[in-house]
Amino acid sequence: MLLTALALLTAPAVQVATAAKGTTEQARLTLCLDQARKDPATAITTAGLWLNEAHDAGRALPQQCLGQAYVSLLRWDAARTAFLAARDSALAGGYAVRARLGAMAGNAAIAGKELAAALADLDKAAADAGLAGDKVLAGSIEADKARALVGLKRDAEAAAALEQARADAPQDADVWLLSATLSRRGGDLKSAQAQIETAVGLDPKDPGIALEAGVIAELAGNEEAARKSWSAVVALAPDAPEAQTARTYLAETGVTSK
Repeated sequence: MLLTALALLTAPAVQVATAAKGTTEQARLTLCLDQARKDPATAITTAGLWLNEAHDAGRALPQQCLGQAYVSLLRWDAARTAFLAARDSALAGGYAVRARLGAMAGNAAIAGKELAAALADLDKAAADAGLAGDKVLAGSIEADKARALVGLKRDAEAAAALEQARADAPQDADVWLLSATLSRRGGDLKSAQAQIETAVGLDPKDPGIALEAGVIAELAGNEEAARKSWSAVVALAPDAPEAQTARTYLAETGVTSK
């Protein structure tokens, strides 16, 4: 779970050029991002033509679209490069925008297993979020940093990053899920249980949270709660990868599920 969340890459369009052409450019970005998800090859051409006519801060928008197109094609290094270019093109004072774009670059690097590069991108993004005074954004970036740190086997630093993330973004269910997963992997089932309960309370319909809740319950010896959580995963998202994993766990405990 710690290396799969790419929420920032699929977030709504980041508003980076309202000082330039305003809502017209934002509408253009929205259309380009939609194309990037549905027809990424064409979106690359669209973004390229847009870049040819864009200047200064206005280049951030087509670069963002280009990055999303590369994400759709699983071209993580190219996506990271485009998101970094978008960040660097954004207005110097737009720290929240720069933070979001930098976080997108970091997430692309995580997906491409370039974890040291991801951590560098996310450190810069966290600094920009701090300058923006956006604690919730800063918290989400700390959670991303934790994912990179876990991949680098720096679990103590990851735990510290998640502690900060919980303080800054206490309503973010993914932060609590990541915290529970790390606590569980570290053998601290008491903390894991408390953290996953908070995650469930914040987002009771997330199959990933329900799946982790079942794993924690099983390790704690509460098989009935584990089966209940895994059955909920199948009911919530029967076609999701989490559901297939839940079915496997249920089968191992002697329970069959459709």
